[in-house]
Amino acid sequence: MTTGYPRFFIHKQIAAFAEEIVEKHGNSGHLAMLFPSRSTARSCEKFIPSRDPSISVDQIRVVDLVLDRSKVTSETLLKLSPSISAVIYPKALFPLAKQYWQHSGDGVSSRRAAFCHSLFKEGVLVEERSLQSTKNSTNGLPTTSKGPKRYQRGSIDNTVPKANTSGLSLVKSHRPAQNDSAEARESSQFLEERFGRNLDVSLVDSAKSAIRRRIAGSLMGEVELGVSPHPSTTSNARGVVDLAEEDVYLYPCGMNSIFHAHQMMLEARGQLKSISFGFPYVDTLKILEKWGPGCNFYGDGSSKDLDDLEARLKAGERFLALFCEFPGNPLLKCPDLKRIRALADTYDFGVVVDETIGNFINVNVLPYADLVVSSLTKIFSGECNVMGGSTILNPRGRYYSLLKKTATARYEDNYWAEDVMFLERNSRHFVSRIERINDNADLICNILMKHPLIKSLYYPKYNPSREHYDACRTPTGGYGGLLSFVFNTKAQAVAFFDRIETAKGPSLGTNFTLTSPYVLLAHFTELEWAAQFGVPAELIRISVGLEDEEDLKSRFAAALKAAEEADS
Repeated sequence: MTTGYPRFFIHKQIAAFAEEIVEKHGNSGHLAMLFPSRSTARSCEKFIPSRDPSISVDQIRVVDLVLDRSKVTSETLLKLSPSISAVIYPKALFPLAKQYWQHSGDGVSSRRAAFCHSLFKEGVLVEERSLQSTKNSTNGLPTTSKGPKRYQRGSIDNTVPKANTSGLSLVKSHRPAQNDSAEARESSQFLEERFGRNLDVSLVDSAKSAIRRRIAGSLMGEVELGVSPHPSTTSNARGVVDLAEEDVYLYPCGMNSIFHAHQMMLEARGQLKSISFGFPYVDTLKILEKWGPGCNFYGDGSSKDLDDLEARLKAGERFLALFCEFPGNPLLKCPDLKRIRALADTYDFGVVVDETIGNFINVNVLPYADLVVSSLTKIFSGECNVMGGSTILNPRGRYYSLLKKTATARYEDNYWAEDVMFLERNSRHFVSRIERINDNADLICNILMKHPLIKSLYYPKYNPSREHYDACRTPTGGYGGLLSFVFNTKAQAVAFFDRIETAKGPSLGTNFTLTSPYVLLAHFTELEWAAQFGVPAELIRISVGLEDEEDLKSRFAAALKAAEEADS
């Protein structure tokens, strides 16, 4: 493979930029990992030697690249204030650097990398230390601008345009008057090309607000981004009084929201072990194990596991927080959130729920949680062309004041402007998409349940843990778009997978149906470990999309027929 899922593979545009940074600022035999800020880069810098005491901190350095404002007068660039921080290290340390990058989700997006790479090539994005040296050498006096002329003209119309309800370009065509200079025309054309005609930075803050309000459940449709201020909202679909958009925090990806939720808990409550409850997404468990004092892992997420946890609590053990998914992936089991909340209230620990798979149109988990995290990359976006994550603080939670204080002090908004605009646009119709996907998933389940080759089917509606799902299900909620199943034989599974005419890959929540040999992809090096928790290697996971029902029926019929012929 030359590339892959952007949470596991470093995007080619990011890798190319990193290579050029090393050429200019590093040494032969070194690599660079790119981050959006100084603090995220330094977290990686600290992590690497923490995993191997034999590594000297002198082997690693951070290069902070910032905008040279003496070369820029463009309103757009000055407002964006793009930056990149590169952790440069010997090639031998790549596995540890990649661990931090993958587990934390702190890395840069490909859009940010591509944009900053172009500035780097032009000499406009430079090492911060060099700017300080220049300032010292000139005794703080201004220097003559020598940057490319296209950055020196303020050709941007600063008025707030009306939102484009057609869903096309959000950028005004900044066409200079006929008597404008060629340099101004060059600047105008350059900025439009760089932003791909999809970004007006004056709308980014409004787009973030719209996203946060959708997540809070107070905005279910479109909003005119150019209208400021937004109309006030007095209610939300979450059913939690006092929940405001200021309690919603956006992150560059879902994993990043989980990582920072854990960091927030550690800072607010101290160094205590966590609990990983239920079979988790692979990187969630790694976060809880590698940062802080570690965790207790309950892979089944069963009532017996809760019995064991309760016994430990009664014996005096204390924990930071319980982390769980609702429902889990890939078996779609649901933990008993009511009992978990009762234990948390009695024995003083936090509850962090990942609602990505359930999504708040179908389930309402916030009343049982102190923090709710989600990957917006999935069904909230649906388009499979942008990443994002969110964390909600429950204003009625027992740790709200502590967590809010911590979030206010440590939250860093690293969500790149272009990614924000894509996510806002993609999420405008997420409610209707979820409703249709719910119906399509139920249709596929009915087909699979009736087929004699299917050994096991995993879906919240048909799992033994349905009562826990229904306890949180919204009045109009369905059971989601994710399901998994196992054939009687491996040969049948292989034949089905080869024949099914859908996209194939590791993500979920896409607008199109996506088939995945999930366990082989996510747990290839630990298949026996996964099997201990009832997660077989031959499991096939389906993320159901928006296709026509008859189309889906015919595709699955053909693939099931191929499975029938596999043993003949």
